[in-house]
Amino acid sequence: MTILVTGATGNVGRNVVEMLLAEGAPVRATSRVPETSGLPAEADVRAADLTRPETLADALSGVDKVYLFPEPETVGAFVELAQGAGVRHVVLLSSLSAKEPGAESDAIGRRHVLVERALEASTMDWTFVRPGAFAANTLQWAKSIREEGVVRAPYANANIAPVHEKDIAAVAVRALLDDGHAKKAYELTGPESLTQLRQVELIAEAVGRPVRFDELTPEQTREQMSRWVPQGVVDSLLGYLAEAEQRTAEIFDITEKITGRRARTFADWAADHVDDFR
Repeated sequence: MTILVTGATGNVGRNVVEMLLAEGAPVRATSRVPETSGLPAEADVRAADLTRPETLADALSGVDKVYLFPEPETVGAFVELAQGAGVRHVVLLSSLSAKEPGAESDAIGRRHVLVERALEASTMDWTFVRPGAFAANTLQWAKSIREEGVVRAPYANANIAPVHEKDIAAVAVRALLDDGHAKKAYELTGPESLTQLRQVELIAEAVGRPVRFDELTPEQTREQMSRWVPQGVVDSLLGYLAEAEQRTAEIFDITEKITGRRARTFADWAADHVDDFR
């Protein structure tokens, strides 16, 4: 049973590769440039790119299961190729936004809904792993923390339940290796609701020095982010954060149910990534 891991150099995908190998599973992984992927030597790394489906045929040959990074623009071609190669089960890295009301009209949710629907319409079994906010999203603060000891962001009191990428990977690995996960969707969060300000405080505790939070207005944030993020995504993100100031974040216990261990805290994540902020 060969398992293909796409997006294998990403925060989640790299952990999926390592965890599968630790369990003795035969792993094939894709990378645009295998020579610089830094993936474990035990993995069979093939050159492929989800945005160019014609490059996937070799990677899919002889594969039983796939961990799929979402790429809505080419998911139709992927499904056709995977079915033709005899793939039986696809575990998708989706998003909690895909289950929200109005997901189809949301720039972030729509991307994941498109991929989920393509898999639902296929002949393959599927499992959707739907994490909420990644703890790793706070790596966008790393440069300013290292250089200035400051975080500049909107909505300091927005409540989020950040999920550790290792927990996302652990759930995906169980869905790939164990029976009983076909046609299931799993919503994942971290174990606690934290404001963005509290996340900054926990990073400061991990690095052992103060970090200041300078709150930006939504207008300032939109001006900055629009230089490199599509406008629809910026609007969706700001809307989510504005709503998150009015409530605590919903917590799901799926990680513990699937893996048998409690979800890692944000403090755990900060300790794991302390060198990124120093």
